[in-house]
Amino acid sequence: MTNQQRVLITGGAGFLGINLVRFLQPKGYRLTTLDLAPFSYADTQAHVAHVSGDIRDVRLVDQVMRDQDIVIHAAAALPLYTPRDIYTTDVEGTRTILEAARQHHARRVVHISSTAVYGVPDHHPLYETDRLSGVGPYGQAKIQAEMVCLEYRAKGLVVPILRPKTFIGPERLGVFDILFDWALDGRNFPLIGSGKNRYQFLHVADLCQAIDLCMSQPSEAVNDTFNIGAKVFGMMRADYQAVLDTAGFGKRVIPLPASPVIAGLRFLEALRLSPLYQWVYDTAGKDSFVSIEKAERQLGFAPQYSNVDALLGNFHWYRENRHTFATQSGISHRVPWKQGVLRFAKRLF
Repeated sequence: MTNQQRVLITGGAGFLGINLVRFLQPKGYRLTTLDLAPFSYADTQAHVAHVSGDIRDVRLVDQVMRDQDIVIHAAAALPLYTPRDIYTTDVEGTRTILEAARQHHARRVVHISSTAVYGVPDHHPLYETDRLSGVGPYGQAKIQAEMVCLEYRAKGLVVPILRPKTFIGPERLGVFDILFDWALDGRNFPLIGSGKNRYQFLHVADLCQAIDLCMSQPSEAVNDTFNIGAKVFGMMRADYQAVLDTAGFGKRVIPLPASPVIAGLRFLEALRLSPLYQWVYDTAGKDSFVSIEKAERQLGFAPQYSNVDALLGNFHWYRENRHTFATQSGISHRVPWKQGVLRFAKRLF
């Protein structure tokens, strides 16, 4: 039977958005996307209503929200945006979405948060009840956005909050463009620290599964906060080495001492010569993984992909499509980031 529920996806033209569209289309939902970026996917355009606009536009959001049953709130200003854009989009924009959803009686709003809300923790695994301490404007805004979600839960709106680990898969570029670009150019790849830290990723298809569960399971099960990540993951050194091995040039990951590298990256970031921001380089050499037990128990979440599966799937897509974005750059996950001085450092490896 065709599912006639109306679903609004904010950030629908982004990396998660397009993967969600492809995941949900076969289930028969009537999909609408809202994004500042153009929706340029020929394979799905005929089946999706796309609205071009800003989640900070109260009047537009009110119009788009009418008759929506479920909202997946994935729009966000990422860490390379200005602090003002991050706050107004991630916090004020979230409030605008939730208020419109409440006014128009949407059944629920699935809010996509981030494990960046945990900052740089001193223990692992991380549980949903652990202290929140966001690093930089993005991490802090994600915490504030969650507080807005809790406020609207108290007003009676069903608001599942998902805290996904860094998710990867088809269409993902951003910081991973650096790893894949170096691998395909036959370079060794430097790691901050020994590389023996356990670092958990997440395949975007598994995140889509978790979102779908939050859309379909009973309100009493989903109206909560959940960590989402891969179940099978290892040391960063081994996971990244799998990408270099697949590239086929016989190159290796190169561990570098953490303290001087982080100091150098902090200096380069201040000069705007590197795309790597504080949360990336502060956590890259440390353990970083969350418990997904609550999502497994309460939602029935069952991730299908390991870290290596996710990385290699993303890498194969990258290799096949590299020619289509070779001249692009920007600050979202769907375009390569300007490597800045790192492009010159590549020659040393």
